[in-house]
Amino acid sequence: MEFQRLHPDPATVDSAELLGDLGLGARAHDERPWIVTNFATTVDGRATIDGRSGRIGDDGDMEVFRRLRTQVDALLIGTRTLAIERYGRAVRRPELRAAREAIGLAPEPLIATISRSGELPLEIPLFAEPEADVVVFTTPDAPEPSCAADVELVRLDPAELTLTRALRWLRAEHGVRSLLCEGGPTLMGALLHERLVDELFLTLAPQLAAGGGGPTLSSGPALADPAALELVWALERAGSLYLRYAIRRA
Repeated sequence: MEFQRLHPDPATVDSAELLGDLGLGARAHDERPWIVTNFATTVDGRATIDGRSGRIGDDGDMEVFRRLRTQVDALLIGTRTLAIERYGRAVRRPELRAAREAIGLAPEPLIATISRSGELPLEIPLFAEPEADVVVFTTPDAPEPSCAADVELVRLDPAELTLTRALRWLRAEHGVRSLLCEGGPTLMGALLHERLVDELFLTLAPQLAAGGGGPTLSSGPALADPAALELVWALERAGSLYLRYAIRRA
């Protein structure tokens, strides 16, 4: 799929080439993975319409969404987002699975989530998928799930159940060097508060939601000092903007 690159060097670019090997794993931190996030919002900042994100993105957004999944060892998704969006197998297309293998990744990414309640949306397609590997960070009394997916429970004391601890565990125990967070807003807000986000991929859809109760890209308490961003690239297709930002570190 072709996009018009507006920054840094105007040109027509192909998504398979642009997102074919971002080298994210090579940027891994010593104690945690390199963490990228991917969201789509309306121009007025809404991340969902009628509770779902699907009405915001277009085929260009879906292309970026799928291609980013070929670039990481693991996905991090909130349990509420898993349920609302009814997640299934992460990489279905054979050519995308081959693209992962071509850069040294497993055909399917590990999926990680955090459940402080111990509850999981076992009714969604993901947990009925025998090829799915899921790591759940939860509390000591969480029950073992009964499902077809391979689910590993990492039981931690509630005081230790932080994203920093979870991501360090993934790095040490599963060798996760690159990780993509797909939401939701609560999880994104927590990542920002723990200063764990390295990059943000943002689709800005040519839509106005005009208020409503839908969330923005992140939720939770405001940061004492807003995280500064550096624009890495800007793409355009059919009126949508596809932005890649790096988080500036002090």
